[in-house]
Amino acid sequence: MPGLSRDALPGRPPLRDLPLTVLVGVTGVGKSTALAALGDVRVLPDRREVTDAVMIAALAGRPVTDREERFALTARYRETHPGGMAQALGSLHADPAVWPLPLVFDGLRGQDEVQYAAAHFPAWRFVSLHAPDPLRVRRLLGRADRFDRVSATGPDGTPDLRSALALLNGVRDVFTPAELDALAALTDEGHAPDDVLAKTRIVVSERRNYDPQAARAVLAALPADRQIDLDTSVLGPDEVAARVRAWTAQR
Repeated sequence: MPGLSRDALPGRPPLRDLPLTVLVGVTGVGKSTALAALGDVRVLPDRREVTDAVMIAALAGRPVTDREERFALTARYRETHPGGMAQALGSLHADPAVWPLPLVFDGLRGQDEVQYAAAHFPAWRFVSLHAPDPLRVRRLLGRADRFDRVSATGPDGTPDLRSALALLNGVRDVFTPAELDALAALTDEGHAPDDVLAKTRIVVSERRNYDPQAARAVLAALPADRQIDLDTSVLGPDEVAARVRAWTAQR
């Protein structure tokens, strides 16, 4: 990661002390779309790059693209680093010639990461983005991201999508039966059953590792000048960007 180091080099302040704007939200809530709408912001390497550099390389010694395996490795990292990504990011030092202020990071997830960052890095501010889980599946179906991959084989080998969805580990904690019916019906819109199953599994797996509602609750307890909460199911990208700009200008 050019301009960033894990060691404290001369003239490189630690990110933990800099006034970062941090996007908070799980996959499919619209963080990348919001960043694109914001346009002229300096965006730090995202959590995937930081994960690869600080966590995956040390634990696996090789590149890992499968989401399930990455979740397992990051869970191992959190066993000794309870702040997870927040702790990893805060440990880096930035060359101001490469990373001039203001800086944005995309993004933190879950209660532990957000709680750690809020408590230990008082200069950081947080933009919480959220959307309903069925919409997140739809959004994942609309993009081709090499990290949005898991095995799409049904849990019992069944070719019936609705049955396969119901057998996903932890699915009942995330989706209602009616929502699973609607997800299975996405094949009527031209989506492949394997793709629907794979994207649904990503959402369910992520919810097992990062509780977005708990993260929002932590942020809601912060002063208004440190957090803003935006629902991307009702706000379009331009409106999200406008609200973030107005909120940032109040600093």
